[in-house]
Amino acid sequence: MDYFLKQYGLQQGALEIQYIEEFFLDFARKKNAAEVVQRLAHRDHQILMAEATLPDSSGTVVPVSYRVSHELRPIESDAKLADLVGRLDGTIEFEDQKVLYNWLGATRMDWRGQGQFRALTEEQEVWAIARGYGEVVVKTKNRYYGMRGTLDSLQFNVIKLEPSTDPLESKVYLSKRLGPGVLDAHRGRRHVVRA
Repeated sequence: MDYFLKQYGLQQGALEIQYIEEFFLDFARKKNAAEVVQRLAHRDHQILMAEATLPDSSGTVVPVSYRVSHELRPIESDAKLADLVGRLDGTIEFEDQKVLYNWLGATRMDWRGQGQFRALTEEQEVWAIARGYGEVVVKTKNRYYGMRGTLDSLQFNVIKLEPSTDPLESKVYLSKRLGPGVLDAHRGRRHVVRA
């Protein structure tokens, strides 16, 4: 299958993220463009979206999946990122490699199971390896079974579990080591446009 992806610059990408998050009912709190810009403005990052034609309207193309990732540094000034680095202490080696963090990502409910998120992940891996990243990390909650299953199929490994009194709220941290062999496992044909 062919996948059509767009890689966005920061300003336009932030607006696109704010727009697409309105289609996701999984997340109680939506990200706004200002929040995206603030997080990504002074760090290496990638904003990717998959687009597809609506089944009932062959001419209408809409964003159906997205993925936002950024560099995660061993010393962070942002309180949320500093907390994340602290939680990853002992599970991720920051000293001898660049680490990429999958901050945001999802697929619209009506488009799940069609490979859009896999295509985004594969393109992200190409980008990350070209930029010298050695590992990619993602955090999710136990309640997101679909996301956990997708990450499993993409060969992410659980590196840490933070139990909660409500098991569904437990945090799950996963990672994937990057290298040339990762690219050999890619399946989809991707067409990427720089927007």
